[in-house]
Amino acid sequence: MAKIGIIGGSGLYQIEGIKNIREEEVSTPFGTPSDRLIIGELSGVEVAFLPRHGRGHAISPTEINYQANIFALKKIGVERIISVSAVGSLKEELKPKDFVIPDQFVDRTNQARRMTFLCNGIVGHVSFADPTCDELSQCLYATAQAAGVCIHKGGTYINMEGPAFSTRAESHLYRSWGMDIIGMTNIAEARLAREAEICYSTLAAITDYDCWYIVHEEVSLEMVMDCLKQNTANAKKILKEVIAKIPQKRTCACQDALKYAIVTDREAIPKKIKRDLAIIIGKYI
Repeated sequence: MAKIGIIGGSGLYQIEGIKNIREEEVSTPFGTPSDRLIIGELSGVEVAFLPRHGRGHAISPTEINYQANIFALKKIGVERIISVSAVGSLKEELKPKDFVIPDQFVDRTNQARRMTFLCNGIVGHVSFADPTCDELSQCLYATAQAAGVCIHKGGTYINMEGPAFSTRAESHLYRSWGMDIIGMTNIAEARLAREAEICYSTLAAITDYDCWYIVHEEVSLEMVMDCLKQNTANAKKILKEVIAKIPQKRTCACQDALKYAIVTDREAIPKKIKRDLAIIIGKYI
């Protein structure tokens, strides 16, 4: 079973170098994931790859079935998720083509996405003060540094709704709040991964400054696409190297996130919910 999952964002729809590939269509109680899971070996380790927008980038950030995506990865045995995401920068020192491994999130999606498994008859409250796995993030950071990629560890990712980008007023507001980068997808993944007791870390690739930054040099689509292309190449380089360096045994708290989280009386949880969520809550009920 694949222990490491990779969720690919804009520009990352496939990973070269994966061997012994098979595609698996995984059913979930929450509907259909963004695409079939691509399972194979990368650097001698079995991984599962899922393009969050689907191959061909046909699913908008609001329309992604985050519950199905994370549940499908949990179902095939994934214990760690590396989420590769294109983001905008809200700080001048965080430059296009740089990478950031954020350790905090702020949600501005106004509950437009389903971000919990614990509903419809079961209630639980996981600890989310530190929403990413430091053990996994540190491994990503060290690997990127060794590969010569400019990367920043720590920072806050503000998750806007989309699919339109920010207004200039919103962009300045987020900067006044001290936000570092902006994207449209990662808060739902991080929350669901925590409930599923999966380690989660974001490898955020900066494609541009958000609209707060006005420069005299005209920014063309060609420039943005060139940046995305280089980011994608560097992300693939980091992934190929980091997979073999991730420890097999987890020592972080992510693996026990639900231990004291479920507050619903066990007898009151509907049988269907117990069946549907067995791979997540089974050991606690």
